[in-house]
Amino acid sequence: MDLPIIYHEDYVAPLPPDHRFPMAKFRMLYQMLLAEGVADQSQFHAPELPPQEWIELVHDHSYVQAYCNGTLDNKATRRIGLPWSRALANRTCIAVAGTVLTAKLALDYGLACNTAGGTHHAFPAFGSGFCIFNDLAIASRVLQKNGLVRKVLIVDLDVHQGDGTAVIFQEDSSVFTFSMHCEVNFPGTKQKGDLDVPLPVGMEDDEYLQTLDKFLPDLLSNVKPDLVLYDAGVDPHHGDKLGKLALTDTGLFRREMQVLTACLAGGYPVACVIGGGYSDDAKGLVYRHSLLHRAASQAYRQYRL
Repeated sequence: MDLPIIYHEDYVAPLPPDHRFPMAKFRMLYQMLLAEGVADQSQFHAPELPPQEWIELVHDHSYVQAYCNGTLDNKATRRIGLPWSRALANRTCIAVAGTVLTAKLALDYGLACNTAGGTHHAFPAFGSGFCIFNDLAIASRVLQKNGLVRKVLIVDLDVHQGDGTAVIFQEDSSVFTFSMHCEVNFPGTKQKGDLDVPLPVGMEDDEYLQTLDKFLPDLLSNVKPDLVLYDAGVDPHHGDKLGKLALTDTGLFRREMQVLTACLAGGYPVACVIGGGYSDDAKGLVYRHSLLHRAASQAYRQYRL
């Protein structure tokens, strides 16, 4: 079997035409992976809508109900930054299920990649920064509840701190949160995760990768996770509108290979989500996201998973 990749046609929901969230990228990523031979149709797995109980393992019942029913107040909706619609609520839930499925397939096959996910700014009682429900946290909780894993390591390399994830697991030693992010960037108020590595504006490839290498191998051997959840945001790229770091395409690909080989060489299964990425150049942005799946395909073959 080849690398399992997760996608659902409902990963795209309509937004106003001038909205800055690049919703179209999810379908474009799926199309690029097929068109460029990175993957074939047989590798794709589609999630089903999750039971509400999964989401409520992390999020408050009243918040989940209000969001899914479209009764969230205007202030809370503005904080999320996405206008509510039935299609977006459905998309939010199916993307969560996609990350849960990615995690389960990673346990079965050693490595799996979603084509969405990484909604790390969602807190238990509210959403923020384009994030409604925290898929990383929910996947961790679902797998723990089902007895599939005990210890989870979240490696968050999105350019923005995973503040929601940090708060959710602050008092929980069974999930270790590692976030390497631009120091002077959203969110304005950083939360305390298990390991936070703030990076200076303008950091380039080599220094970034050396910094990552300083922490990740030791983390893996100390935490000894049953599963690694990897948030591979491409917003550290120099062309990203919201990033402020200066990685190149080559630097991003090297990063993906560095993370995946460190995990797989140690025998740690990895479930990957694509995280953030923002650019007016849609094709360039989608290519950057596809670097994860290109690297994962290579690593999957290399380790004969």
